[in-house]
Amino acid sequence: MKIVDSNTMQHSIRKLLALATSKEKVEIEYERYLKYPNRTLFAFELEGENAGCIGVEINSLKLCEIKHIAVSSEHRGKGIGSKMIRFILEMHPSVFAETDSDAVEFYRKYGFKITSLGEKYPGVERFLCEY
Repeated sequence: MKIVDSNTMQHSIRKLLALATSKEKVEIEYERYLKYPNRTLFAFELEGENAGCIGVEINSLKLCEIKHIAVSSEHRGKGIGSKMIRFILEMHPSVFAETDSDAVEFYRKYGFKITSLGEKYPGVERFLCEY
């Protein structure tokens, strides 16, 4: 895992962040990682390329929020997401994330407590995952 802090966003990082947020928000989110000292974006390298990324934010209570996590489609199923989660859990004793129903089981298998936040957006149920 390496910290991503280049002022110029690599194409591979752009693609990964687009998986974790909308394509329209990639530039804004990347800028936030560069601008705010409480935010860090990490890249997972595999065979010399960025195969995954995980971005976190440490809040005023020293809790770690996973803001973004993504693995490239060609590298899924290789345990990269698991390695990134374990990396964050080793650094921070209290971690949480907000997600949709597609990712709930991913977090549950690492021991995260799952709580429904209800329908935060029309037709979209969101979940709080706490470790």
